[in-house]
Amino acid sequence: MHSTASDGSVSPEGVVRRALAAGLHAIALTDHDTLAGIPQALAAGDRCGVRVVAGCEFSASAPWGEMHVLGYFLPARSADLEAFLERCRADRVRRAQEMVHHLQRLGVNLPFESVLQESAGGALGRPHVARAIVRHGGARDLTDAFDRFIGRGRPAFVEKTLPTFRAVTDVIHGAGGLVSVAHLKERGTRAVIERLKAEGLDAVETRHPSHDADLRARLTDIAIQLGLLRTGGSDWHGDPEPGVTHGTIGSQHVPREWLDRLDDFRTTSLRSAAS
Repeated sequence: MHSTASDGSVSPEGVVRRALAAGLHAIALTDHDTLAGIPQALAAGDRCGVRVVAGCEFSASAPWGEMHVLGYFLPARSADLEAFLERCRADRVRRAQEMVHHLQRLGVNLPFESVLQESAGGALGRPHVARAIVRHGGARDLTDAFDRFIGRGRPAFVEKTLPTFRAVTDVIHGAGGLVSVAHLKERGTRAVIERLKAEGLDAVETRHPSHDADLRARLTDIAIQLGLLRTGGSDWHGDPEPGVTHGTIGSQHVPREWLDRLDDFRTTSLRSAAS
């Protein structure tokens, strides 16, 4: 789940309330490159009886460009983790500034302050830039903004500065968390996942809105063969905006047993690290 702490449209507390209304027993709040929404989400979860797993969605380099990595069970305080995330967020600011510069050269009258207003203090992302473009009349809707300006290969697109997958797994494990690779889609081959396991992968996200039944089955087979755990989620960012599709909250039917196995694995890993 994503909240206004990054590029979601609902507050962390609101995400938990929506999860309760959808009949969910547990969620993971995994905003991009930040844990800022976790305390509010945990408090809301305690009040309404929804378990909140503290998480974060990281970006890492991949042979095809970029992959997303989910860190679960992250602590509220970890100096190394927070320093790592601060560097990631600083790069997000750099990237957004460069995109705005390109947009201005393309004739879109968009001050960087408008992007900051869209993010409202959250970790900056392209959706914030897209919303600002639309608000200033540079595009019809978010899809138009991405298609014309800031989608990959478009004239205002700017790459992130990406850490390696090993660097991401090291910082997550160093903080006592678990690592799942997110929505690999067709790139989720046995060879790729086997390499990721050698670099610290604990689990594979098999259930995601972008994975059809055949892909889910293939990823499941690979995860089981390699002794990896499974995760899943809707990747919910809030109510759909014009031109944007995200998974519907609660749509992925992730078994509670998967969370139990993650809990057991984490407990065993922490005991091993302490002994």
